[in-house]
Amino acid sequence: MSRMRRADARSNRDRLVAAAREAFASAGLEVPMREVARRAGVGVATLYRHFPTRTELVATVLVERVEECGVRMRRALDDPDAWRALSGTVREFADRQVHDRVLNEALLGPSEFAAAFQVERREHARALDVLVARARAAGVLRDGVDVDDVRAGLLAIASLRRLPAETSARVIGRVAGLVLAGIRA
Repeated sequence: MSRMRRADARSNRDRLVAAAREAFASAGLEVPMREVARRAGVGVATLYRHFPTRTELVATVLVERVEECGVRMRRALDDPDAWRALSGTVREFADRQVHDRVLNEALLGPSEFAAAFQVERREHARALDVLVARARAAGVLRDGVDVDDVRAGLLAIASLRRLPAETSARVIGRVAGLVLAGIRA
C-alpha cells in the first residue's frame, strides 16, 4: 500500500510540475496556485503538500529548465559540425524566448531566482565560448566575429521576449536568422 501511495505522490508531483511549467509560461509566475492545481488535476491541498510555497514551485520548474539547457549545451559541444552546433544553440535560445518568456525573465532578469543559477550560467557561458572558438577555427564565422558579437545577438533576441505573444515568435525568429546571417562567413 505505501509503495502505491509513493507512486501516486510521485505522479501528482510530476503532474504539478508539468502544470506549473505550462501555467507559468502562459500566464506568468503570479498565476494562482489553485490554477496550477486545477491544470494538474489535483486539489490545492495536494499542491501545498508538495510545494508549500510558490517560490519552491517556481524554483523547481526553473531547475528543470536550467538542467535542460545544460543538456542542450552539452549536446552542442558534442556535435562535430561547428556551425550546426553554434547555429542550433542560437535557434534554441530564440525558441526558449518565445515559449518560456516568463521563466526566462526569472532566470535572466533581476529576480530572486537569477542569482541561484550563477554557476550554471557561467558554465553555459563557457560552453558558448567553446562553440564560438570551434566555429572560428572551422572558418564558418565572418572575419572579426567573436563571442561578444554572438552574445550581443543573444541579448538582442532576449530583449524581444517582451513583445506581444502574437508577434514575438515571428520577430524573434527573424532576428535570430539575421544574427546567424550576420556572423556566418
